[in-house]
Amino acid sequence: MTLKRSILALVRQFGHPRGTAGNVAGWVMAHRASNRQRNSWVVSLLDVRPTDRVLEIGFGPGLAIAELSRRVGPSGHVYGVDRSDVMLRQATKRNAAAVQAGRVTLTLGSVEQLPPALDGPFDIILAVNSLGFWTAPAERLDDLRRRLTPGGRIAIASQPRCPGATRSTSLEAARNITTLLQDAGFTKTRTEILDLGPPVVCVPAVNDPDLVRGRPRIS
Repeated sequence: MTLKRSILALVRQFGHPRGTAGNVAGWVMAHRASNRQRNSWVVSLLDVRPTDRVLEIGFGPGLAIAELSRRVGPSGHVYGVDRSDVMLRQATKRNAAAVQAGRVTLTLGSVEQLPPALDGPFDIILAVNSLGFWTAPAERLDDLRRRLTPGGRIAIASQPRCPGATRSTSLEAARNITTLLQDAGFTKTRTEILDLGPPVVCVPAVNDPDLVRGRPRIS
């Protein structure tokens, strides 16, 4: 296998970890300091309340799930969906106590075909470095909006990992995310930046109760 093909194979493992190599990719994601800082930071932006029902799309090794589970109370719940069975095993093990206590439910699946158990409604939906792997992201965001409560929040975060990524790369990613969210009918978008190398951007937004599919609600 050539060096280029080896690099591409490794990148694919981070997008959909499988087998032994996927276990290694998951370990790297869980223990890389920047990944831990990124997930903790994104959760800190969400103002999670004890009663919130939260859904993470693409939970990976379960770092954000762990942060979220510490914020919800007995009346709230944290859900997660990931298309990798390797990540499901790692995240379940990492969050075993919260899963056993009934505060966390982790499911194998994809954003393209969410299981019926994840119909919602949710108060918060988040995705950290997973939007780039979605097919038809505009359609996916439109679907996720329908699963949010009126006034519910969504947050999409990205830390570009392409070769040579810079602050400009991150800001361009934020602009693209903002456009996708606004086109799906979300409002009150803003861009938050965490200065890592390259910077992490997060675009929180709101499911405006006065809008229906991007149009003013007619009373």
